Amino acid sequence: MTTPDEGARSVPVVGRRYDTIESVVWEPSERWVRAMKGEVKVVDSRRPVLVWEPGRPVPLYAFPADDVRMDLLRATARPANPRRHAGATLFYDLVLADGTVPAAAWTYPGEELADHVSFEWFGRDVLDHWYEEDEEIFVHPRDPHKRVDALPSSRHVQVEIEGTVVADTRTPVLLFETDLPVRYYFPREDVRLDLFTPTGSHTRCPYKGVATDYWSWAGSGDVRPDIAWSYPDPLPSVGIIKDRVAFYNESVDIVVDGERQQRPVSFFSTPSRGTP
Repeated sequence: MTTPDEGARSVPVVGRRYDTIESVVWEPSERWVRAMKGEVKVVDSRRPVLVWEPGRPVPLYAFPADDVRMDLLRATARPANPRRHAGATLFYDLVLADGTVPAAAWTYPGEELADHVSFEWFGRDVLDHWYEEDEEIFVHPRDPHKRVDALPSSRHVQVEIEGTVVADTRTPVLLFETDLPVRYYFPREDVRLDLFTPTGSHTRCPYKGVATDYWSWAGSGDVRPDIAWSYPDPLPSVGIIKDRVAFYNESVDIVVDGERQQRPVSFFSTPSRGTP
């Protein structure tokens, strides 16, 4: 893919691979994407490109340089241990009046993404706010090949921790998310929250929003912390889970219509891993 001017854009090949940086995968997006650092708009693009790097399950955005405040970027040395972006050719510091963010952006080699710039998202506060159209997004860009459905159900679902039934409902909402176990969201009145302790933890999810309510098991046993969570103000697409409580299937016993479910193994089987 070349980078023609906006008025004469060719139709790029969706999902095309190029081999110069270990088979990075990219595809164009028609979403309007903006990024802010404080009051400064660093990115404003209607022609972003989604990029999947080798070994990374979620995408990043890359933007035509014309859509980026390149005057705020200063070429810098390659990080000593970049961990990600192994194929990046040039790194940039983000230089603002109130400070510098080191190695905040980079470019990829190859003709297909020539003159495109990508920004760090994972685990670093490089930019403060990202928007797709007028909706704020968190953690990473949404993957167009991933689906999240929240569906009301009449299944009878129970949750047990250390032999104690802590949730029991016949009106769950089942949340189906690509590559993750189904999550069962319970009405609060059907959860024994008196058996838990609020923790003050919070996490963000690009598909569901911000979970600001977390609870840990107050009883005995070796139970992971922050075992249950709730979204008080979820994104509109999953608004049906508002104020409902879900549990890590990986760490509790769940019974559905009388049948005990096997505990799944997933990315979140390790307690320190991010957002459910």
